[in-house]
Amino acid sequence: MTTFGTTTAWTEPPSGHAEMLDWLAERRAKDGPWQDEKGNWHVFRYRDVLDVLNDHTTFSSDLRDLSPRHAEFDVFKKGLFISMDEPQHRKLRGLVSQAFTPKVVGKLAPRVAEIAHEMLDAVQDRDRIELVGDLAYPLPVIVIAELIGVPTSDRATFQRWADALLGIGGEVTAAPDGEVLSSLTLTLREMNVYLLDHIRSRRANPNGDLTSNLIAAEIDGEHLEDEEIVGFVGMLLLAGHIMTTLMISATLSCLDDHRDAITEIRREPDALPGAIEEVLRFRTPSVRQERLALREATVGGGLVPAGASLVLWLSGANRDAGQFPDADRFDIRRTPNAHLSFGRGIHHCIGAPLARLECKTVLEVLFGRFTEFAGAGAVPHDARSSFAPLKLPLDVTWA
Repeated sequence: MTTFGTTTAWTEPPSGHAEMLDWLAERRAKDGPWQDEKGNWHVFRYRDVLDVLNDHTTFSSDLRDLSPRHAEFDVFKKGLFISMDEPQHRKLRGLVSQAFTPKVVGKLAPRVAEIAHEMLDAVQDRDRIELVGDLAYPLPVIVIAELIGVPTSDRATFQRWADALLGIGGEVTAAPDGEVLSSLTLTLREMNVYLLDHIRSRRANPNGDLTSNLIAAEIDGEHLEDEEIVGFVGMLLLAGHIMTTLMISATLSCLDDHRDAITEIRREPDALPGAIEEVLRFRTPSVRQERLALREATVGGGLVPAGASLVLWLSGANRDAGQFPDADRFDIRRTPNAHLSFGRGIHHCIGAPLARLECKTVLEVLFGRFTEFAGAGAVPHDARSSFAPLKLPLDVTWA
């Protein structure tokens, strides 16, 4: 196995949280990048990951060819600007940004709080709740469904689509075959038809929701086509809620491990936004991103060839002591805290403001509804995909 600056052989990442942190630290300590047995190049250091994220002319985000070539996939990918390079990315993101504005997001806080209270009301007779299933997963699905104007009563359908199509990192399943491809194609067809019907309905009768605003968005006389809107709305509906779910789960889990932070936040509620940012760094919800080298390039002192697939370990970069002093210490007052959990550069996550708002609002509601909460036993989760537990039982004392 070829690596730069080390003769240590590549080993596959472990699934355990503590083991994964050790694995990341070992690889960060060596000159890189590392090449695995499949030919992928892995990048772990903060500066190296940041350089790749910021250089969109050398490292492409267009990984659409890795997903199946099929009419239904092509429809979904047509507006998936997160997987596009310039100038298509700039055009589509610019149009979407006209509709998905900070003002639109900022107005959602009261509704997010209302939904959170409703969901907690439904379980207030229990002294143990399962945070993800009872709140952190369904809440952002409801918020996004209301935002784009589809019935929240269909959320079981949306969850079925997400379970079928997405990995925990929010990426469309790549390179399936046989029966799996057939199943994915049927799911995508169902989703595409549903969303196209909704978009055409809004085109005929706009009502001010996000879908209507996407239809109205215009740059230099150009508008989004219906199939381009499917890509963005579908991404929001499926992947858009995952980051918020993972953020809420990671935050409660992390605070449970650091009880002094709970005391500090209760004493000074203004510390909550900083705590959320530190959770994003310390317990990175979505641990990696991918890029494709368009030409031979130097990364971390080593050459990667043109056409190379790069795996950027955000979780490794976020624990790099070269960027974050005392990086393995959880510090809700950490300043600066330039973590990479939402990416960087032109592909910085467009949904980051919504995810932050939802997480902060939910935490404020939880701190108000519970006088005490504590984890009711660790639930194993695969740290190769996320540092956030997918199930989180909490013993709670209601206010």
